Amino acid sequence: MALLGLTDAVPVSFSQAQEAVDEDSHSGTERLSRVYVSPVLNGWTLVIGRWCDPCDPERSDDVLRLCEALSARYGQAQAYYYGAQGTGSAWLIAEQGAVARRYCETDEGEDHYLTLGEPLPFERSRREALGLPTTWDAATETEEDEEEWALETAHMAPKIAAQLSISPFALTARTPTSGIGVLVRAPHSGS
Repeated sequence: MALLGLTDAVPVSFSQAQEAVDEDSHSGTERLSRVYVSPVLNGWTLVIGRWCDPCDPERSDDVLRLCEALSARYGQAQAYYYGAQGTGSAWLIAEQGAVARRYCETDEGEDHYLTLGEPLPFERSRREALGLPTTWDAATETEEDEEEWALETAHMAPKIAAQLSISPFALTARTPTSGIGVLVRAPHSGS
């Protein structure tokens, strides 16, 4: 929490945190103010909230920098965006202090500028299953292939999280847990 600049920790249940984070995400003034820091879940600590969005135009550079710092300290760090109402997916994977991959598919015109690194093995296997080239360049891809890939990636972030670490959608009563979850105040963008 100190490395991220998170303060004012208040112990809460997962459902209480979800309500608070959702409220902040959908309000105009406090949308980035609070995040939930989970207990350790099967070896991973989740930080949940819009403040962690790797494709948010105001936060993407900060999220990238923070993931690099976390991965330098802990070996790995990941950030995800998943729009459960069909607004897309994004993932940022950092290892040993460097970004290995960042990809955004949110139907925003600038998503391709955020792409970094080589496609993950999971991305390549999904493209192969769709009959698409496993190595591609968005600038030369056909419109049909681009649309098919956009539909596939719109729901991919939770699948990548489950494969590389842990997905919040896969948590059960059997998930090994240690510690308590807290709702915290996040620093303002650019700090």
